Amino acid sequence: MTKRLASLSLDLDNKWSYMKTHGDAGWESFPSYLDVVVPRVLELLDARGLKITFFVVGQDAALDKNREALSAIAEAGHEIGNHSFRHEPWLHLYGRKELAEELSRAEEAIERVVGVKPVGFRGPGYSFSPPLLEELARRGYEYDASTLPTFLGPVARAYYFFRSELKQTERQQRKRLFGKLSDGFRPLRLYVWPDLCRDLVEVPVTTMPLLKLPFHMSYLLYLAQYSERLAMSYFQAALSLCRMTGVEPSLLLHPLDFLGGDDDGDLAFFPAMQLPSARKLRFVEAALERFARLPRSAPS
Repeated sequence: MTKRLASLSLDLDNKWSYMKTHGDAGWESFPSYLDVVVPRVLELLDARGLKITFFVVGQDAALDKNREALSAIAEAGHEIGNHSFRHEPWLHLYGRKELAEELSRAEEAIERVVGVKPVGFRGPGYSFSPPLLEELARRGYEYDASTLPTFLGPVARAYYFFRSELKQTERQQRKRLFGKLSDGFRPLRLYVWPDLCRDLVEVPVTTMPLLKLPFHMSYLLYLAQYSERLAMSYFQAALSLCRMTGVEPSLLLHPLDFLGGDDDGDLAFFPAMQLPSARKLRFVEAALERFARLPRSAPS
């Protein structure tokens, strides 16, 4: 593993996974936008010489219609991580046997497409548990990247529930979506989880040092709806605080950061999806330009 891998990552959630989490009908047909979003992402990254980690959902890797897009990611030299098989943000409710099956099915599907077994994992919706960490260590993973150290998780969850029509049982499943209030006390720097059978490094999604406010790209685009200048100033302030406190930023991307309402009207419930794709892409390009100018750590 390198520190560079901690710098930039993308959770390759597909259209069906957003619909499933939101409780929308029709997700079982596994609708996909990977053929649109992957070329856009790869083009932007290649233009800036950025190599990142794509956390891939096993169910997508298992479908032939996604093989070309996923193969293109690996052929471009990006790392492929495990983002679970079924992409259920209530992974923390799984028992040990179910966790082992979830990880192994995703590993097998991903390895069939890209030829490499993942060594990194991120739980959907930042969901994780001690049994999950133990299973990752047992299976030889090098790192987990499921923690989001912020106090705003419950606020984000309340907003998500407000915008959805979930049943009470579905809300109960998702009751820890985006994390707990206490997650704000988690470290921002890389660390090793204790008391496991082997070392497992945690790579937190970086939030603003001291304040623990998020600044992943979807959050920046949410602010950009109201003022792009404000959003970019906020991003620059977060990067400056990281530099002042010695925190190497790990910036998180999502596919919907590269898609607009003109690309897909079914996902209007997601923040900033009313923005046109051209406007979102301009902002993402500008943010990545700033991020690409940050000093890069050598492999460790």
